Amino acid sequence: MKKGIIFLGLFGLIVFFGLYAKRKLFDPKHRLSVAKREVEKLADKDEIINGDIIFQTSLSSQSVAIQIASNSKYSHCGIIYRDNGQFYVFEAVQPVKTTPLDKWIARGQGGHYVIKRLKNAEQILMPATILKMKEEGKKFMGKNYDLTFEWSDDNIYCSELIWKIYKRATGNEIGKLETLGDFDLTNEVVKQKMKERYGDKTPKDEIVISPKAVFDSELLRTVKEY
Repeated sequence: MKKGIIFLGLFGLIVFFGLYAKRKLFDPKHRLSVAKREVEKLADKDEIINGDIIFQTSLSSQSVAIQIASNSKYSHCGIIYRDNGQFYVFEAVQPVKTTPLDKWIARGQGGHYVIKRLKNAEQILMPATILKMKEEGKKFMGKNYDLTFEWSDDNIYCSELIWKIYKRATGNEIGKLETLGDFDLTNEVVKQKMKERYGDKTPKDEIVISPKAVFDSELLRTVKEY
């Protein structure tokens, strides 16, 4: 009897702390606090430079479809810049904007992220080039997120923003361009999302650049993963 009571007590404590830890994990304030400390460490160790590209698994409604269609863990990305000692992510969401790096990290799944950098960043990402990248980015600032992933500049999505800024400011093509038809569109989750966006006529010849294509670019190397 006594052993049973002790067991139940221990079990209760395990459940309690498990629920507490889970609650903390999903608590927005806790997630942001953890992300702030992480960014402070990155800054103290000089692990980030202007022009770095950061990836995460988004919690948006379309994230799973993007992951399945492109066979990728990551579904969102942006460019890191430093301004007045603070780090920001220039990203295409709704609308295109800059987001403090800590808030950007906290917004992703599990606070996990990967930072990548041009292998020859020392030769390419000079102050004048970073300025040019920012100038190119200003042309997209405030534009709507491109829900139909078109290659025009009218609206813009995350990996497209990165690809076009790098191409126009540095001449580098970060990732291989594909078409919608190159992706796996057979999964029911993807089919449903395509139906929402395109109806019965998916433009399979539309040029696209996926977060996975940017992530897998041979021009990049990983500098940090958390």
